[in-house]
Formats: sequence, structure tokens, C-alpha cells
Amino acid sequence: MMNDEIKHSYLKTQNSGLKAQNFKKVCVLGLGYIGLPTAAFLANKGYEVRGVDVMQDVVDIINQGKIHIVEPDLNAFVKTAVNNGKLKAFTKPSEADIFIISVPTPFHENGHDIPTPNIEYVINATKSIAPYLKENNMVILESTSPVGTTEKVAETIRELRSDLFPQNNSKFKIQNSKLFIAHCPERVLPGKIMHELVENDRIVGGLTKESTEKVAEFYKTFIKGEVLKTDAKTAELSKLVENSFRDVNIAFANELSIICDKFGIDVWRLRELANRHPRVNILLPGVGVGGHCIAVDPWFIVANAKNEAKLIKTARDVNNYKTEWVIEKIKNEALEFEIENKKKPKIACMGLAFKPDIDDLRESPALHVAKRLTNELDDVVCVEPNISLKTIINSDGPKLELVEIGNALAVSDIVVFLVAHREFKDLEISGKKVLDFCGIAEKKLFKYEVGAKK
Repeated sequence: MMNDEIKHSYLKTQNSGLKAQNFKKVCVLGLGYIGLPTAAFLANKGYEVRGVDVMQDVVDIINQGKIHIVEPDLNAFVKTAVNNGKLKAFTKPSEADIFIISVPTPFHENGHDIPTPNIEYVINATKSIAPYLKENNMVILESTSPVGTTEKVAETIRELRSDLFPQNNSKFKIQNSKLFIAHCPERVLPGKIMHELVENDRIVGGLTKESTEKVAEFYKTFIKGEVLKTDAKTAELSKLVENSFRDVNIAFANELSIICDKFGIDVWRLRELANRHPRVNILLPGVGVGGHCIAVDPWFIVANAKNEAKLIKTARDVNNYKTEWVIEKIKNEALEFEIENKKKPKIACMGLAFKPDIDDLRESPALHVAKRLTNELDDVVCVEPNISLKTIINSDGPKLELVEIGNALAVSDIVVFLVAHREFKDLEISGKKVLDFCGIAEKKLFKYEVGAKK
């Protein structure tokens, strides 16, 4: 069942805008962490939604009214939408009134210090809908993208469907398109998507003023937040800047944790004291930065503004270095244990997701740490309560051994907290070395027995 707050927001907006949209058909491309919640919510609002994903198993799971990801309240939305016949999943698109592209936008590891953006999935999704487009359709790019990507979407459509871009003086112009093309970046937090999908403000940037207005009206039918209107490039950069801002501030916290370690200072206590200043708000340090947004989006700026984005690049470097620093700290602790006890320690890595209480492993620094330790040390077990124990995570190398929390604590000599999952709350640990890289111990989320080594 959906929680009361989300249910209240949903019911309050249930009847708004449906008459204006006349139960239009929506095709959502990409049924992942953003596409599926969007599709399910629109279907519950009365839209006829065709969800599209290239993975057949994902399509099959959704058509059973089930979900393939962990997100609070999403299962209730999907089940209701599928049972009502408003949401159906397929591997190919079809005709619709509104097309929403919500596919991944990763980056290429090109061997240089600045990865390059990869918009291949966006372009492929655009090509897949081209045969089904008709005059006055909306094409909305929600995928976080480098500046200029929305224009490339329009150019891709123009190459395949010149009939939708009338000629003017023997030249095609995007402004003459018979489509309404815009960028509306997602702005939700994993773990709170179904709430923030309704409550958060949205930015709509069209390739034309008319596109901006038309697409903004669509979003007003199902969100409570304000719809902010701009042009496509500004909307694209806005999302990148939001996540880069976070990345820079996390980098300060991570760098501070390394400095504190050098001086033998408790970074969690120092942060608590410094944040008592009315204009200081130091974020929590951690193992690094993960997820498809904060760990990726800053590179989209740096790649296209190498000489200008100096601070943004430095923040990326600091956060990536923090992960390597964590690995070295754990390896040094293992070596000290081996020297002292004449045997190699068993290490428990607590948490693999990129943030607490989700199953998302994308760009996860904790997962990177676990993989490296598994490759370089003899005896490592991993705990990730949001993922099935049967899951094979490290398919491109040594298999990560997933175990339950109790088993990990029973067999380990060194317990390494990488992610502050709620399941780690109130654990009793004694007689083991505890390495806390996510602040879970300092926030008293678990109990130390007398004599526990910290």
C-alpha cells in the first residue's frame, strides 16, 4: 500500500488536468528507476501508457504487475496501473500523443582523465519512435543530458521524418517543426521518487516557446510543484549544475575527512561542531560519490568546458580519490591484523548500493571497494540487504560473496561499514575491528558492546 502522504498528494491531483488532456496516450521509453515510476504514475492518473524497454524480462515482470527495482510505494502504483489496463509494457514503441524518453545517459571511459558523454541510448530511443510520430505530438527528453542533446533529438527526427520539418528557403529549421520538443529533467531522489515526482518543481525547456508552453501544460496535469519555463539548453545545464553543486560540496566533506584522519581528529564530531555556525552546513563524508547523477553529470559539463570547469573537475577528482583512499585504509588494517594475529583476516563489507536503503548499484563507490578487496585480498564477504543473496554482482571478475548480516558478523574479523542501511541499525558488535566510512557508528545507529574495538 502507498503511504498516507503520497496517497494524499495523488488523490488531490487525481482529477486535475485529465479533462484537458482527454486521456491522451503516453509512450515512455526506458522502464528503469525514473521511467517506470513516471509511467506508473501517469497510468494511475488516467493516461493510457505504453511502457517500452529493450529488456524482455523487465517487460514481463511489469506486465505481471510487479517491479524489478527497489523503490518505496512503486509496487502499489504498478500493480494498480497494470490491473486497470492503463499500463502495458512492450519492447517496441507504438503511436501515442506524448513520447517521454527516459533512458540512461552514461559516459565513455576513454582512457583520458575526462570521460566523454554517451547519448547513444537517447539517439536510439529517438530513432525507434520516429516511424510513429505525427503532427502535434510531444517529444519530451527526461534523461539527464549534455547541453545540446535536445537539439540532437530534433535533428535525428528530422533526418528520418523530414515531413515533420517543413522546408523554408531550401533549409530545414527546428523552429518549423510540427512537433513539440522539449527537455524536462527528472529531479527526484531514489527512495522518495513517488513522493517527489508529484511534489517537486519541474523545469521545462522547449526548442521553441510554443513547445515549452505545450509541454508545461502537460506536466501541470500531474504535479503539484511549480512548472518553471525556459529554453532547452538552460534546462539541460540546470540539471547538470544541480548535481555538480552537490558533488562539489560532498568533495569538501570527503577531503575534510582525509585531513581529519591525518591529524587524528574525529571528522564526525568536527562536522557537528562546525555546523553549529548559522551559515555552515558541511555534508556527510562517505566512501565517495555514486549513482547515475552526481557521479556522472559533472563530467557532462567538464567534457564540453574543459578550460572553464576547473572547480567541478577538481571535485570529481577528490570524490574519486576518496574511494581509493578507503581501499588503502582497509588494506592497511588487514595487513596490521595479519602481522598481529599471524593470519589473514576475514573482512565483511557492509553495504554495496550507492546510497542507503536502495538496491541501486550504478557507479557505487561501495561496490567498487568490495570488488577491489575481493580481487586483492583472500577472504571478503559482502552484505547488501536490498539485493537477493542469489544475485551475481561481479560477473566480470571474481564473484562477490553475498551473505546475511548475521553470517557476516559471525565469520568476520574486520567489519567495514560502507553504506548506512537501516538494516545495520542496532547491531551488537564485539571483539572485532570496526571501520566506519559512512558515519553509521557516530550516529549511534548500532550498539557497541563493552570491549568492542573501534
